Amino acid sequence: MFTHIMVGSNDIEKSKAFYDAALGALGVPAGAAHNGRAFYSHNGGALGVGGPADGNAATSANGGTIGFGAPNKEAVDAFHAAGLANGGSCAGEPGLRPNAPGKAYGAYLRDPDGNKICAFCQIQD
Repeated sequence: MFTHIMVGSNDIEKSKAFYDAALGALGVPAGAAHNGRAFYSHNGGALGVGGPADGNAATSANGGTIGFGAPNKEAVDAFHAAGLANGGSCAGEPGLRPNAPGKAYGAYLRDPDGNKICAFCQIQD
């Protein structure tokens, strides 16, 4: 369905450090720099981070969330901790999500520009 997802950033170096750490905890390789942006590719999905093409300031999407798959709850916890340690803020502590399908375990972060991301896995009993 997607070719890629782009999020805006007003400070690419700060954003790259955040995404390298948070997504690295999920097994995603560090972002590749290209023309003032960082691009991440993993399991057929792609994420780009950079300044808006129109030259205006980047703003976060109110109500928007980008979700990343995690192999297990330890990876979700590591994602959350790495994001917090690298300029992100908590948008939802790691834990079970009773309103999500299955036995979902997830955590939410805001990146340095306010974009909301999360990591989820299904807990197997």
